[in-house]
Amino acid sequence: MKAFPLQTVLELMQTRMDEATNRLAQLIANEKNEKNKLEMLQNYRHEYAMRFHEASLKGLTPNTWKNYREFLGSLDEAIKVQEKVLEQQARNTHRGQQQWKEQQKKLKAFDTLAERHNTREKIRESRLEQRNQDEFAIRLKK
Repeated sequence: MKAFPLQTVLELMQTRMDEATNRLAQLIANEKNEKNKLEMLQNYRHEYAMRFHEASLKGLTPNTWKNYREFLGSLDEAIKVQEKVLEQQARNTHRGQQQWKEQQKKLKAFDTLAERHNTREKIRESRLEQRNQDEFAIRLKK
C-alpha cells in the first residue's frame, strides 16, 4: 500500500489542532478566572455595602461616613475595571474558538483526503490480489 503523500502535512495539521485545543483550554480557564475575580469583587462590595448600611443605622461620624463612601467608590471602580478585563478575555476566548474551528476544518479536510487515499489503495490492492488469484487459477487449469 502506498503511503499517503500528504502524511507529513496531515501530522502537522494534527499538531496544530492539538496546540489550538490547548490554547483554547487556557483561554477558557483565563476567562473563568477573570469571571471569578469579578464575582468576588461584586460579593465583597455587596457585603461592605450591607455593613455600611448597618453602621449608618447606628450612627456614623462624618469621617467614618466619608471612608465608607470612598471605599465603596473604590470597589465600584475596581468592578468596572474587572468588567472590562472580563470583556477582553471573552473576546480573546471567542477568537480562540474561531481559530480552533478553522484548524478543525483544515484537519478534517486533510483527514478526508487521507481516508480517500486509503480507500483507493485498498481497492487497488484488492483488484491486484484478485488479478493474481485469477492468473493463478488459470495456470492451475492448464
